[in-house]
Amino acid sequence: MSEDCLLVSVDQQKLWHFYGAGCDSYTISTARAGRGCLQDSQQTPTGLHQVSEKIGAGAPAGMVFKARQPTGKLWSDWPSAEDNLITSRILWLAGLEPGHNAGANAAGQVVDTKQRYVYVHGTNQHAQLGTPNSHGCVLLSDADVIALFDRVSVGTLVYIR
Repeated sequence: MSEDCLLVSVDQQKLWHFYGAGCDSYTISTARAGRGCLQDSQQTPTGLHQVSEKIGAGAPAGMVFKARQPTGKLWSDWPSAEDNLITSRILWLAGLEPGHNAGANAAGQVVDTKQRYVYVHGTNQHAQLGTPNSHGCVLLSDADVIALFDRVSVGTLVYIR
């Protein structure tokens, strides 16, 4: 188990990384559609999660990922004006609360954060950081997601409120 933890505040559009006696703060963007755990809701899931996979080590800042694979192109060279590209690094989240953000809820609806492909990742939409602008993920600047990626490990706890 990691000695670090991440706290995400949807209300404040901030992420805090607590480690040892230290704490770093990052400006983020969460979902335009608010909070929620249902599959296809495009909402940011709440509750306790962990970093289940780290993807993108060593990729250049601004590298665009599709299906968790580097495309070989930076977002600055991307051919379309597509918003919320997945850039630089990916911390793939897995929910730890069965029925809330893991598996299915009591009504049988999928609420599984990992199955929903919810990540902490870089974005090409830096000007929108600090306001809700994602489709469920937690977005950071390329520099911030690279710094965070290098400091956390698989298993790091992430609480989203």
